[in-house]
Amino acid sequence: MQLSLRLSAIAEMVTKGNRLVDVGCDHGYLPVYLIQERRIPSAIAADVGKGPLSRAREHISQYGLDQYIETRLSDGLKEIKKGEGDTLVIAGMGGPLMERILTEGEGTLSGFRELILQPQSDIGHVRRFLFENGYQIVREDCVLEDGKFYFMMKAVSGMQIPEWTDAEMKYGGLLLQTRHPVLKQYLEKELRIRGQILSRLEDASGEAAVRRKEEVMEERRLILAALE
Repeated sequence: MQLSLRLSAIAEMVTKGNRLVDVGCDHGYLPVYLIQERRIPSAIAADVGKGPLSRAREHISQYGLDQYIETRLSDGLKEIKKGEGDTLVIAGMGGPLMERILTEGEGTLSGFRELILQPQSDIGHVRRFLFENGYQIVREDCVLEDGKFYFMMKAVSGMQIPEWTDAEMKYGGLLLQTRHPVLKQYLEKELRIRGQILSRLEDASGEAAVRRKEEVMEERRLILAALE
């Protein structure tokens, strides 16, 4: 079975032998792949929507993996019991929703050995959220697929939390340390966008325009710091 670049990068972060809980599983591609590759012994594929869960169930049955992958209707972690999994994957949703799921599922969360997250928005805020809640980011990746950039991170608790700069928090301290080539593409694209915005604002006046210029200049400063 062939995974998308995004899901392949997430799959690579899952520790071999861990039981998986995939929240927001959509079609269930990730647990099916990991079982097929004998990377994990079992999985719970959870989703808040009956439609996506039904498609996941069909997909799991298609590969004859019903005895290894359980599907479960769940709003976040509400129907997941503590200790039912070792690796928690939450991917393909906005950062604020992801943070809500983690906050509301705090009682269940402590039973996992690792979190693997792929937020679609507010990525820097998710990193900060993890640090503020006692997690350390131990691995990061970034892929470009169909013209869209995807960022994923692996976090564990109980380790010393590093102090990241604003640029590291926003763009990924580990990605910057390794000079990740896809991150460089992303930063160069973001720099071009900020330049275009500033050009449009050049002759604008008024308090709102001045405020917006200052915001864009600060964003540009962080991008340049990251590129350095």
